[in-house]
Amino acid sequence: MNAVMEKYRALTEREQHLVLVSAVFVVIALFYWGVWTPLNQSLDQQRELLSNQQSLLVWVQERVNRAQQLRRSGSSRPGFNGSLPQAVNSTTNRFNIVIARMQPQGDELQVMVEDAPFNDVLSWLQALEAMGITILQADFAEANVSGHIKIRRLQLGKS
Repeated sequence: MNAVMEKYRALTEREQHLVLVSAVFVVIALFYWGVWTPLNQSLDQQRELLSNQQSLLVWVQERVNRAQQLRRSGSSRPGFNGSLPQAVNSTTNRFNIVIARMQPQGDELQVMVEDAPFNDVLSWLQALEAMGITILQADFAEANVSGHIKIRRLQLGKS
């Protein structure tokens, strides 16, 4: 450090002034590109992430409200007397849902679907409930495609 100070003192007054102005400029540039810009970029990314999460929350709340309405409207449905596998097959064809596995269990039916649009699944479940088929248990998972879900296990029964 002493060697640098000696070199600085050896400079003319004009050169010393130029070195000080340059040093101030370098410090400001280091602060701007080393601290300020990365902080602003990170802040922008976090704002975008927050916006995306808020949009997702609104979408999920709308779907929850729709599911609750469907559940309330289905409380006065008639009992189902037909064959569960036939009813499921006919409704899945209507809603373009491909069943991966269907397993009868007495008066109940267990259904699995690998990938289906969420809205189509809701419409399908609504149609099943309108027919008088009861959803006993359901286990859903996120699919690889946005807006699609997997039905790991859907236990259906007669009302």
